[in-house]
Amino acid sequence: MTNSKYPRAEKLKKNTEISLLFEKGKWRTSGNLRIIILKDKPNIPVEAARFGVSVSKRYFKRAVHRNRIKRLLRECYRLNKDLFKQAFGEKTMAMLFWVSSEMPPKFQDVEAQFIKLCEAQKK
Repeated sequence: MTNSKYPRAEKLKKNTEISLLFEKGKWRTSGNLRIIILKDKPNIPVEAARFGVSVSKRYFKRAVHRNRIKRLLRECYRLNKDLFKQAFGEKTMAMLFWVSSEMPPKFQDVEAQFIKLCEAQKK
């Protein structure tokens, strides 16, 4: 059975880690999803897998809508964690963004875009 939890230790929260991610990370896009990834390298060590989500206030003024999308993005990661780790590696810092002003109609659409993003990285 796979580990389908999203524990506190995996959450990307430290400002130092987030700023390092934005400085050295690589961007990938698939549909309305955008991800920035920083893999473990000798010159940039990443201790453990960390993952975060973000939705811009520019696209959604109401916090209720931003929180809904963030919940969907976290759930995508939680359910497809094995696929994510196969595509990007075990020791990876990543942050996932929703870059559209459209509210996703259902979870399956968001999940399909997330899977597509991971599959594109594998190739």
